This record gives sequence, structure tokens and C-alpha cells, in this order.
Amino acid sequence: MASCLGLYIEENIIKYAKVSKENDVVKVESFGIKFYDRLNEAIEQVIEETYSYNTPISINTLNENYNYFYIFNLLNKKDMHNYIMTEFESLCYEKGQNVDTFDTRYVLVNDLEDKEKLKAIHISVNKGEVSKKAELLGKHKLVSISPVALNIANLLEISKVKNTENIAIVNIENKTTVTSIIDQKIYDVTTINAGTSEILNKIDEKENSYSKAYEICKNSTIYTGNGKDIQYEENAYLDDIMPTLYNIVGQVKKILNDSLKKIDKVYITGTASVINNIDIYFQEYLEDVKCEILRPYFIKAIGTHINIKDYIEVNSAIALALQGLGDGLKGINFKKEGFSDKMPSWLTKEIGTPSKKGKASSFNFSFDFKDTLSNAEKRMIRTAVGVLMLAIVYGSFASIITTQAEAKTREIEVTKTNLQKQLTEMTSDKNKLDKKTQEYTTLMTNLEQQNEAHTEDKKFQYAIPTLLNEIMYVIPVNVQLTSIVNTGTRITIVAQSDSYPSLGIFKDKLKLDGILTNVVSDFSQKQDNVVTVVIEGELP
Repeated sequence: MASCLGLYIEENIIKYAKVSKENDVVKVESFGIKFYDRLNEAIEQVIEETYSYNTPISINTLNENYNYFYIFNLLNKKDMHNYIMTEFESLCYEKGQNVDTFDTRYVLVNDLEDKEKLKAIHISVNKGEVSKKAELLGKHKLVSISPVALNIANLLEISKVKNTENIAIVNIENKTTVTSIIDQKIYDVTTINAGTSEILNKIDEKENSYSKAYEICKNSTIYTGNGKDIQYEENAYLDDIMPTLYNIVGQVKKILNDSLKKIDKVYITGTASVINNIDIYFQEYLEDVKCEILRPYFIKAIGTHINIKDYIEVNSAIALALQGLGDGLKGINFKKEGFSDKMPSWLTKEIGTPSKKGKASSFNFSFDFKDTLSNAEKRMIRTAVGVLMLAIVYGSFASIITTQAEAKTREIEVTKTNLQKQLTEMTSDKNKLDKKTQEYTTLMTNLEQQNEAHTEDKKFQYAIPTLLNEIMYVIPVNVQLTSIVNTGTRITIVAQSDSYPSLGIFKDKLKLDGILTNVVSDFSQKQDNVVTVVIEGELP
């Protein structure tokens, strides 16, 4: 019977479930929750308590990001992969992120809006976070690191869901994820940045105990609209619980409204699912969508002596264990293949199992020679078998290494070709941009020159009429102008009068009213009682 230990690890808390499976029979051997200050010590305690020293272990990723890319379904697998990776690189460039810091996986589903396209559910995680988790379990048999939002569907038998029934799984852990299952396939995942961490941290501030905060949350009851479930003493911490749940249910409702197909049922799971009446609370807000707590499909017939609520609170760990046993989506495992993972399966089987006589037998070879073999012949046969086994192992390793080296060489060549192509395009674009910049600079220079000339022309076009209009209001009655000449901005006025004071007043008016600047005058001789004066000045 195959078994796997699922460890759902978040800040301050580990949920664990050891699950065994034989054919279609699934059994949860042990499960529980552990609060921790030192993660490595807590993991070792769980492994010891569940006696999982040699048991495969499956753990979760944290802070994974989901993106969606759409590709034509006629492309071959290699072109699809290259397109998806190019799109992700472009997305990282737009966000100012280094694509090399991420490890990525993706799964393909049919696009609901365009039958000729596929939708890639693309998952990216920080390489450093994955490595840290893998190091914590380095000496144990780690088989899977995967996102819970995608394998939480392992708790349902999706293949047995009605074709007409579309589902959303709301997993309220430290953060909340909404996994949409449409037409019996996971279609998308939405992350809501609100969850039980907000609730537990608020209660922890009051109680100074994270484990007590969890128990308080677990024993709290939400009162519903009909008022029958109001219990003031038991719900003393609802002020810490309800704002977060209200935020979550509001965002879930928006997600369901925006869904391309109508969601018929909502399953609630995660830490918050242990709050009493949470399914009724969701039902009141989502109205026409049926809401219920997610119960693993294989525990329907469990006896009454087992509290089903205790199973449900470790749903995430159970889902991880099932993923480690081979259920769920393929290709979402972020664990890097180790040396033993790349060995042929027959080489990784345990050898040296005890026989009935208590002796270890590696391979069940039997020789039936008529003559008794000498010790030297026995040593030769053992040596030959050892050399043969060494050759087989060496040949297998060499084949694996050669295949991987060739694959990496092909990837390098493809990457190199793409880079050279992009560099050529960048050089071409730069030359075009430089040419356009030069043309633009020339056009701007010509435009500025034309604008200056036009401005100057306009200035002189209206200079004399404006001057005459201003003179009209300041010229004395007995002063006459005989000529006005302009040389650029220099104005020369010849005026005459039978009175020296009138000419002086006129000159002063031109100066004081700012009609002309740098005003000077030159009086000529008086002739026949008429005084002629020449006044010069600059246009302002």
C-alpha cells in the first residue's frame, strides 16, 4: 500500500496528513496541526509522530503567482513552450523583475471564448523559497512541491462531477484562493490577499497565543440573518473575524459574477472552514449558488466516532498527500529532480530484503551447475556479475547525462539564435530611431526659424498702426505731424507747431506714456511762426 505524508506549511502553523492508497481505497492514517517557532524542529516532530522516516513527503509552495497566456492550439509543443516563456519574460520586463529568479510550470486547458486557442495557467514561484523548503527536508524523501490552489481539487472526484455543474473551491488559509473548475477541468485560480492570518493575528494580539487564537477561531459561531444562532459569549471575537470574512465573500461574489460560465456550487475549505456556520454565511451572500464545506470524497462512510471537522481543517495537507500519490494535475511539481529521481526505476528499488532464513538476498539469481564450483570460480562469477552491474549502472547514467547535455545544448543554440535575432532587430530599430530623430531635429529647427520670421513680420506689420493709434490720444491740438519714418524699430517723427511748449509736451507724452523709448529731439529754426522739430525713439 503506497503512502505519502502531506505537509501544508505556513507561518506559525503546519497541517499534516499521512494518507495511504491501495487501488481506489484511500485512508488517512494520521493527521493534525502543529504550531511552531522553529520550523525544522516542528517538521522533525511531525515525521517522528507519524513514523514517516521513509515515507514520501509532499509539501506546498507559498506566494506563487498565476498568469494566463493564450496560444493557438495548432502549434507544436515546443513552439507553445517557447511562446509561453517569451510572454512570461515580457511580463517580467514590464514589472521590472528578473526572470531568472523564478521557477515556472504551466498547464493547458481549452479556452472557453475561442475554440482555436488554448489557455495556459502559468505558475511562477521564487527559486529561493523553493530551495529553502527543499533543504528543510533534505534528508527525507521529498517527492513533491506544488501549489495547493491547484491540487485542492484532489479532494473531489472531478471526473464524477456532472458535466453541467461548474464549481469554485474557496480555500481560506493565510491567504485565500478561489479555484474555478469548469467543464470538469481547473480553469483558473484567483488569489485574494485576505485570509485567516488577519484573523489569527488580531486575536493573538489579545491572547498572546497563536494556538489559543486558532482554538478561539475554531470554536466561534457566525450568527446568521435569522438571529437563531446569536451567542454573545461564544462570539466575543466576531469583531476580529467578520471584517475579514466580509471582505473575502465580497471578492468571491465578484469572481463568480465575472466568470465566463455560471458557477453552480461553492466549496469552502481551509482554516476558516472550521468556523461554525461559515457555509450559511456564504450562502446568504451568494444567494443562488449552493455553498457547502468541502469534505474529501473518500471519507463519506467514516464512522460517527471521528469528528469530520478535524479532517476538514487539514484538507490542504490531505490534498498535498494525494498529489504525492500521483493524483491531480501533472506537471506542477516544483521539486527539482535529484540523482535518484533520474535513475531507472528498477535501480531504485530496495535491495537486500530479508529472506525467510534471515539472510539478505539482493537478486534472486539461481545457478544449477552439476559440478561443484571452487572458491576461485565463485569469486570470478561474483566479480563478473559485479562488473556487469557496474556497466549497466554506468551505461544508464551516461545515457541520462548525454541526453540531458544534448537537450541543454539545443536549448542554448535556440536561445543564442533568438538573442542574435533580437540584437539585429534592436540595431535596425536604433538606426531607424536615429534617422527619425535627425529628421525631427531638422524640422524643429526650420519651424523655429519660420516662427521667428513670422513673429518679426507680425510685429512690424502692426507696429506703425499701433503707434499712430497711441499718438492720436496724446498729440496736442496745435501740433501737426509731417512725417513718420521707421527703420526697423527706430522711429523718426517730424512734427511742427506754432508753440514750443506744445512740441515739448508732445515729446514728453511720447516718453512718459511709453509710446517710444530713448526719446530724443532736435529743434530746427522757426520759420513763419512755425516751429519744426525732429523726434526719434525706439519702439518698445
